[in-house]
Amino acid sequence: MIELPPCPLCKSTFTYEMNGLLACPECGHEWSPEEESAGDHQFIVKDSNGNILQNGDSVVTIKNLPVKGSSQSIKAGTKVKNIRLVDSDHNIDCKIDGFGAMALKSEFVKKA
Repeated sequence: MIELPPCPLCKSTFTYEMNGLLACPECGHEWSPEEESAGDHQFIVKDSNGNILQNGDSVVTIKNLPVKGSSQSIKAGTKVKNIRLVDSDHNIDCKIDGFGAMALKSEFVKKA
Protein backbone atom coordinates (compact mmCIF):
# COMPACT_ATOMS: atom_id res chain seq x y z
CA MET A 1 0.00 0.00 0.00
CA ILE A 2 1.24 3.49 -0.90
CA GLU A 3 1.90 5.87 2.00
CA LEU A 4 0.17 9.19 1.27
CA PRO A 5 1.25 12.42 2.99
CA PRO A 6 -1.02 13.96 5.65
CA CYS A 7 -3.23 16.95 4.84
CA PRO A 8 -1.16 20.18 4.90
CA LEU A 9 -4.05 22.10 6.52
CA CYS A 10 -5.47 19.89 9.25
CA LYS A 11 -2.71 17.24 9.42
CA SER A 12 -5.22 14.40 8.99
CA THR A 13 -3.64 11.08 8.02
CA PHE A 14 -6.80 9.87 6.22
CA THR A 15 -5.88 11.38 2.85
CA TYR A 16 -6.78 9.64 -0.41
CA GLU A 17 -6.11 10.07 -4.11
CA MET A 18 -8.87 11.27 -6.44
CA ASN A 19 -8.46 12.22 -10.12
CA GLY A 20 -4.74 12.90 -9.76
CA LEU A 21 -5.20 15.06 -6.65
CA LEU A 22 -4.83 14.27 -2.99
CA ALA A 23 -7.93 14.94 -0.88
CA CYS A 24 -8.69 15.18 2.83
CA PRO A 25 -12.06 13.81 4.01
CA GLU A 26 -11.93 15.77 7.28
CA CYS A 27 -11.44 19.37 6.07
CA GLY A 28 -12.21 18.95 2.35
CA HIS A 29 -8.85 20.34 1.19
CA GLU A 30 -7.57 19.15 -2.19
CA TRP A 31 -4.01 19.57 -3.43
CA SER A 32 -1.69 18.15 -6.08
CA PRO A 33 1.14 15.82 -5.05
CA GLU A 34 3.63 18.19 -6.73
CA GLU A 35 2.38 21.08 -4.58
CA GLU A 36 2.98 19.03 -1.43
CA SER A 37 6.48 18.01 -2.50
CA ALA A 38 7.34 21.63 -3.29
CA GLY A 39 6.62 22.52 0.31
CA ASP A 40 3.85 25.01 -0.42
CA HIS A 41 1.76 25.36 2.71
CA GLN A 42 -1.40 27.41 2.55
CA PHE A 43 -2.56 28.28 6.03
CA ILE A 44 -6.33 28.86 6.01
CA VAL A 45 -8.38 29.58 9.13
CA LYS A 46 -12.18 29.63 8.96
CA ASP A 47 -14.68 30.93 11.52
CA SER A 48 -17.75 29.04 12.76
CA ASN A 49 -19.69 30.03 9.61
CA GLY A 50 -16.95 29.00 7.18
CA ASN A 51 -15.72 32.53 6.40
CA ILE A 52 -11.97 32.76 5.83
CA LEU A 53 -10.20 34.82 8.50
CA GLN A 54 -7.13 37.00 7.93
CA ASN A 55 -4.67 38.81 10.18
CA GLY A 56 -6.16 42.08 11.43
CA ASP A 57 -9.80 40.98 11.17
CA SER A 58 -12.34 41.60 13.92
CA VAL A 59 -14.34 38.68 15.29
CA VAL A 60 -17.18 38.15 17.79
CA THR A 61 -17.37 35.22 20.22
CA ILE A 62 -20.43 33.02 19.67
CA LYS A 63 -20.57 31.42 23.13
CA ASN A 64 -19.33 31.99 26.67
CA LEU A 65 -15.70 30.85 26.83
CA PRO A 66 -14.16 29.83 30.17
CA VAL A 67 -10.73 31.30 30.91
CA LYS A 68 -8.22 28.90 32.45
CA GLY A 69 -7.07 30.09 35.87
CA SER A 70 -9.84 32.67 36.21
CA SER A 71 -13.34 32.63 37.67
CA GLN A 72 -14.52 34.95 34.88
CA SER A 73 -15.41 33.87 31.37
CA ILE A 74 -15.44 35.67 28.02
CA LYS A 75 -19.10 36.38 27.31
CA ALA A 76 -20.82 35.55 24.04
CA GLY A 77 -20.91 38.61 21.78
CA THR A 78 -17.52 39.96 22.92
CA LYS A 79 -15.88 41.76 19.99
CA VAL A 80 -12.20 41.04 19.46
CA LYS A 81 -10.28 43.41 17.18
CA ASN A 82 -7.03 42.96 15.29
CA ILE A 83 -6.60 39.19 15.52
CA ARG A 84 -3.40 37.38 14.55
CA LEU A 85 -3.54 33.90 13.02
CA VAL A 86 -1.14 31.21 14.20
CA ASP A 87 -0.63 27.60 13.10
CA SER A 88 -1.51 25.73 16.29
CA ASP A 89 -4.47 24.17 18.13
CA HIS A 90 -5.77 27.59 19.26
CA ASN A 91 -5.32 29.35 15.93
CA ILE A 92 -6.16 32.95 16.91
CA ASP A 93 -3.95 35.14 19.09
CA CYS A 94 -5.55 38.36 20.34
CA LYS A 95 -5.91 40.81 23.20
CA ILE A 96 -9.25 41.05 24.97
CA ASP A 97 -10.07 44.06 27.17
CA GLY A 98 -10.13 42.99 30.81
CA PHE A 99 -8.36 39.68 30.11
CA GLY A 100 -5.17 40.52 28.19
CA ALA A 101 -3.47 38.23 25.70
CA MET A 102 -5.56 35.20 24.73
CA ALA A 103 -5.50 32.28 22.33
CA LEU A 104 -8.87 31.34 20.84
CA LYS A 105 -10.12 28.55 18.61
CA SER A 106 -11.66 29.77 15.36
CA GLU A 107 -14.68 27.49 15.77
CA PHE A 108 -15.94 29.69 18.65
CA VAL A 109 -15.89 33.01 16.77
CA LYS A 110 -17.58 34.58 13.75
CA LYS A 111 -16.23 37.31 11.51
CA ALA A 112 -17.55 40.76 12.42
